Amino acid sequence: MNRKEDDNKPEVVHDDSVSGDNSSSDIEKNSGKISTPYVTTKAEVKYVRKVGWTFLPFMTTIVMVQFADKSALAISAVLGIYEDTGISGSEFSWLGSIFFLGYLVFQIPNQILVQKFTIRRYLGAMIIIWGGVMLFTAMGNKFSELAALRFLLGLFEATCLPCIYIIIANLYRREEQTLYFGIATMCQGVGSVLGNFVAVGVSNMGNRLDIAMWRWNHIIFGALTVSLGILCFFFLVDSPRSWLLRLTPEEHEIVDRRTKDNAVVPTKKIHWPHFTEALKEPRLYLIFIAAVGLNMQNGGLLVFSAQMIRTLGDFTPTQSILLKIPGGACACLFSLAGSILARKVGQIAYVGMLMCVISAAGCLILVIVVDGPVKLAGYYLSWGMSGASALLAATIGNNVSGYSKKIFYNTVYVVGTTVGQFIGPLCMLEREAPRYLTGPIIFTIGNAVAFLCFIINRIMMGMENKRRRANPPDERPDISLGPTDKEDRGFIYRL
Repeated sequence: MNRKEDDNKPEVVHDDSVSGDNSSSDIEKNSGKISTPYVTTKAEVKYVRKVGWTFLPFMTTIVMVQFADKSALAISAVLGIYEDTGISGSEFSWLGSIFFLGYLVFQIPNQILVQKFTIRRYLGAMIIIWGGVMLFTAMGNKFSELAALRFLLGLFEATCLPCIYIIIANLYRREEQTLYFGIATMCQGVGSVLGNFVAVGVSNMGNRLDIAMWRWNHIIFGALTVSLGILCFFFLVDSPRSWLLRLTPEEHEIVDRRTKDNAVVPTKKIHWPHFTEALKEPRLYLIFIAAVGLNMQNGGLLVFSAQMIRTLGDFTPTQSILLKIPGGACACLFSLAGSILARKVGQIAYVGMLMCVISAAGCLILVIVVDGPVKLAGYYLSWGMSGASALLAATIGNNVSGYSKKIFYNTVYVVGTTVGQFIGPLCMLEREAPRYLTGPIIFTIGNAVAFLCFIINRIMMGMENKRRRANPPDERPDISLGPTDKEDRGFIYRL
């Protein structure tokens, strides 16, 4: 047997029928017959490995830097921004929220632009611009200037996650996507750790050259972000046929098979009926509500975490920053663990619900416990929301087809996260410092609402799967036409 034949020898058979309702190819019935299960060859394994080596370093770095840039304000609270600029506690809350207002405003334009332009160049340009905004933030001297810059930072950072989500949907098969959405969410936690380590160095550096420490933090990350944007503009892999992958004729055939299995065909043409179809689906609103519920605490605790931790003991600014690091590590752990568990047991919704319970328990501890190590443990547990958020994104990746429709769903999801993150800091009332009781109470309720959204969504998709299996289509539509999951009656939702 020659090498080429050996490379195409089936290595792993992905027959999703073992997962019951969670399949895309388990019992797809065409003309009354059960279809042949998708088979992964050794050649395809090599192709996926090639994609990973070229795309994942960029994806992880982009998400980490984006999150570190966004959370730089929280660290600034213990690096002298209050004293240096004279802002009040309520103004600081607004600086935390106004970022997400900018993030929200740009979602609709971003939805159109991301489909009109090459993602690699579009995202690279946006990263360069928001890196420049970070640098200018270091020059802010009063609330109005800082507010304008935070708004612009949110405006341009709004392009990041929707672009990353659609690239993952393009590059990876449906059964692979849960893990990679988890990695993307995990990298936000890594970004928190990265930002805190840099801040520790800045706190020990002091006000060098008569520049306040919080300004140095923005200068360092601004320069890093601009450099990253330049690299992404030229070298980010944004499609399965990217020239950067240098595909062989055999790998082009592999991409054809994976595209058919994945049910996503990238196109620059906007299919407006896809938006109308999405707006008629209850699951779109459930995803939006769940995203709001989960991300209120993300916004609130992200902005106020350093201040809260500092009040739990006689901690220096450096110690307060160091105690934030386990929070980022917990976010990584919950994101990755939730995604791996969901893939292993084939249950996205149930694992998402488990993450909501863990997160709610952490928020409840913040309400009940006055101070001390137990309250700090509650803060760490509250990052279970990262695992739930990763699985909410995976729900879209696995269960929405049609390129324009998938982009629209991703946009609504990001809008939901943004609305939640905007509300969160405003729930942390200045008069309640240092306990901030109102915020954690609302965050606990938000987790409970997200829990209900997961289960309702699962029930609805499960009922639709039963209807489709009871009345299989005679044939499935041509994938090159970009049918939606509603139009393709052979499409089986992964629960």
